[in-house]
Amino acid sequence: MKILFIGDIVGKIGRQAAKKIVPKLRAEYKLDLVIANAENAAHGSGITADTLKELLSAKIDFFTSGDHAFKNKKHLCVFNEYPLIRPANYPPGVPGEGYKIIETKGKNIAIVNLIGRVFMRLDYDCPFRKIDEILANINLQEKKIFAIIVDIHAEATSEKICLGHYLDGRVSAVLGTHTHVLTADNRILENHTAYISDAGMTGAAEGSLGIDKKNIIKTFLEQIKYQHEIPESGPAMLNGVLIEFDEKNGKAKSIKLITKTINIK
Repeated sequence: MKILFIGDIVGKIGRQAAKKIVPKLRAEYKLDLVIANAENAAHGSGITADTLKELLSAKIDFFTSGDHAFKNKKHLCVFNEYPLIRPANYPPGVPGEGYKIIETKGKNIAIVNLIGRVFMRLDYDCPFRKIDEILANINLQEKKIFAIIVDIHAEATSEKICLGHYLDGRVSAVLGTHTHVLTADNRILENHTAYISDAGMTGAAEGSLGIDKKNIIKTFLEQIKYQHEIPESGPAMLNGVLIEFDEKNGKAKSIKLITKTINIK
């Protein structure tokens, strides 16, 4: 079983890059499932129905999100109408679900979304305690689960690493998002859980985390907040990880960095 997980897709240029690159990756690696973090898909902040439709046309099967999940409040219906989840440790009563079980290649795969607390803007519930609760609920279900994939959307590397070790052997993969920088610590942990601190981003390659660098540099120099601008053309990249699982037991066998570049006109 081969699953591709794509880092945060940023804006139109990120969506265009995904549309051009993902179908080729599916064919090259014979992928069984493609998951992407889509919280920045709508002009760099938030999610809309149109952006999800576009990404589904790019042959992406399922979407996670993060702290910008509810940025576009007119589009909250997307959490009920599309294969999309939001962080499970938001307070009770918010739209959407924190995890879903989907079927791929005749096997049930649970996809879980969590958000970190260290250096984040809001006071989310504890991701460690929330995943314990989710795993207990999953274990009570009659469905046999082949693999459990966790997207931890967090700022602090230490928080992500600790969650990885906390879940080692209890889930199949712990994959970090949010910082938009692909890390080099992809590895299989001691008890066969795939781990990476951040899967990077998909978007403009020559800016700052997918944003045009000019205004970001001006903000650093002048300490005056300038508007973020996202390029719609030019060099773009797709970051992610390819994880291969043992068909017999769902344990991770390998986790490989994926980086592709393309020029969007």
